[in-house]
Amino acid sequence: ILQVRRTSLVQDSLHQLSLHHYELKKPLMVIFEGESGVDQGGVTKEFFQLLVRDLFNVGYGMFTYSEESRYFWFNSNSMETDLEFQLVGIILGLAIYNGVILDVHFPLVVYKKLLGIDPRLQDLRDLQPQVYRSLNSLLSMEEIESMDLYFEVSYDCFGEIKTHELIPNGSSVQVTGENKQRYVDLYVNYLLETSIATQFSAFKRGFLQVCGGPALRLFQYEELELLICGLRHYDFDALERGTTYKGGYTKDSNVIQWFWNLVKEMSVEEKKQLLFFTTGNDRAPVGGLGSLKLIIQRNGDDTERLPTAHTCFNILLLPEYSSQEKLADRLKLAISNSTGFGLQ
Repeated sequence: ILQVRRTSLVQDSLHQLSLHHYELKKPLMVIFEGESGVDQGGVTKEFFQLLVRDLFNVGYGMFTYSEESRYFWFNSNSMETDLEFQLVGIILGLAIYNGVILDVHFPLVVYKKLLGIDPRLQDLRDLQPQVYRSLNSLLSMEEIESMDLYFEVSYDCFGEIKTHELIPNGSSVQVTGENKQRYVDLYVNYLLETSIATQFSAFKRGFLQVCGGPALRLFQYEELELLICGLRHYDFDALERGTTYKGGYTKDSNVIQWFWNLVKEMSVEEKKQLLFFTTGNDRAPVGGLGSLKLIIQRNGDDTERLPTAHTCFNILLLPEYSSQEKLADRLKLAISNSTGFGLQ
């Protein structure tokens, strides 16, 4: 049984869990100090929800949040103690043990690392898409010397730009066609391993306190994410409520009515494709789909052209198609080829 104060949730949880560390693999019951009521699951779920909200608050300093990828990542400059990162790991483990789904937005590489799988360049695509594209392009370049790159990484530390050498004397070793693969490997290793080694080690230690053992090896990393986060819920009703219309469209326009009718009939996979097509990301942001503020804008009269999107501004450009059938055909074609069509 954990007894915690709402006003001091993180510190109380750290204290209580350290006192009861030998009971981590028992069903969890939570009592909020000063509140009556028996915990039949609802209080525990609220405890997890509030604690995760506090721990992942960017202002708290443990994690950073990327607007580009919509993922949280370990703050390499964090001033928080190992115990607090260990607490996050314990919370993820307890969530699995108690059947509670968490609203945690980690990239898959976190679950790979928990299972002891070494990160690769491909894992950077989810977390830092722009860096991934740059490093990937580097590998296919012929005249790489002209870029004047060296075996070092620059990073921001509380407003001061610092440099980390990827190899001894790396600031004097230029990247060439012969050593570019090693440079990329070391760069990825620094971003996903070395720079956050202390924080992740504590986090993993906490997780294994609860979920360590041979059974963990039976899971794939995707299954581990599913255990912790559940199936991603996409509330497209919230997206519809938060959408605004421009260029002559209103919520009562035929095309708009047809569009939302089609969305309601889509499969989960098709909805994810639509989300990716319009926003450049197939995951809902932390605040849910209602916080996206989608804009649907009229893009001319009836035409054979496909819908397009300005993903940076969450703008979907829809011509005024003459029928719902035509809209369905054009929209389906556009979103199923979203890596090659209409993304700006």
